[in-house]
Amino acid sequence: MSEPIAQQAQTQSNWAEPALAAPVPLGSYRADDVVFLLKDLSDVQLERGTEEREEAIQTGTHYSEMLPEEYQPTEEYVGLFHKALEHSATQVALAAGVVSECMMRKRGRQLVLVSLARAGTPVGILIKRYMQQVYGLDVPHYSISIIRGKGIDENALKYILQQHGTDVQLQFVDGWTGKGAIRRVLMQACRQFQERYGVQLSDDLAVLADPGRCSDTYGTREDFLIPSACLNSTVSGLMSRTVLRSDLIGEHDFHGSKFYRHWLEQDLSNLFVDRISACFAAVQQEAVERATALLEQPEPGDWQGMEDIRSIQEQFGLNDINLIKPGVGETTRVLLRRVPWKILIDREDNPHLQHILHLARERGADIEIKPDMTYACCGIIKPRDGDG
Repeated sequence: MSEPIAQQAQTQSNWAEPALAAPVPLGSYRADDVVFLLKDLSDVQLERGTEEREEAIQTGTHYSEMLPEEYQPTEEYVGLFHKALEHSATQVALAAGVVSECMMRKRGRQLVLVSLARAGTPVGILIKRYMQQVYGLDVPHYSISIIRGKGIDENALKYILQQHGTDVQLQFVDGWTGKGAIRRVLMQACRQFQERYGVQLSDDLAVLADPGRCSDTYGTREDFLIPSACLNSTVSGLMSRTVLRSDLIGEHDFHGSKFYRHWLEQDLSNLFVDRISACFAAVQQEAVERATALLEQPEPGDWQGMEDIRSIQEQFGLNDINLIKPGVGETTRVLLRRVPWKILIDREDNPHLQHILHLARERGADIEIKPDMTYACCGIIKPRDGDG
């Protein structure tokens, strides 16, 4: 029995070597809210126009090798963001509270929060602040890159372990679920990390909203608007999406990102987390009650949302399932940085969809009502000619 174990030990690499360089300060959040484990690519021209980028993605270029041009919203649209924030601040705070209570009871208080850039970053900050305000816990919080089709940033994980050891519990955090693609990437990444380094990480992904029903730690499974989904970098610490390109990212580098410093005057990142954090005291009791109920009668993820997606794929004759982006958060992303074709909604008077309808009309996307979906809405990216 000992020989295979010895052979396995020889094939595993040491996560503690080499010692990785400390990250450079990035982003517009307070230094005690989050540490970005990302390489600064602010001076590199990575943006491509929406149509050009869409053509590249659908003909084989990986999305992580370039960036979309950041959508700068109109005054009217920013007004919708503020309206949405006032409407849903308590609901978002409650979801953050429920997630925080669940993860503390599941994992204890020796936690390190690892949010997945960039939608997970503001959510990780909210969870960190909830634990600090309600329980006096000051848990470390990092934001790292994970990329569909390429995996998680292992250098970032190694850096965290080098700083905190393997006795702490890493808790991965994101904003919401759609089809569950990132959860699948995370599951595979954790398996590979254990095979390579002998360190077992939990692939549990904590999210505020889990309409795709693919997470076991969530605030709600309702497909509701998390206002941070409305905007791009100006509600995500002025950070771009993450970038992974071999000519830019070396063997011991973190994945890359740009810090859009020139938009500091338009930045709403801290306003968002401050507004939600102000509601924590009011929702604490209900958060405890809901978390208790979820833990006493758990409903593990059953990936039910994928049934909707397959039905939509068949209905519209789409060859590529990745053209379908379900849920409020993912539909917003389609409208902000892809070329939208159709937007499916459950009903026109859904208060969580006003910004969706605004953007859809602005972008010229067809709006269709489909009341029988698991999700409140679904965005379909325009296929190339002949692809569906």
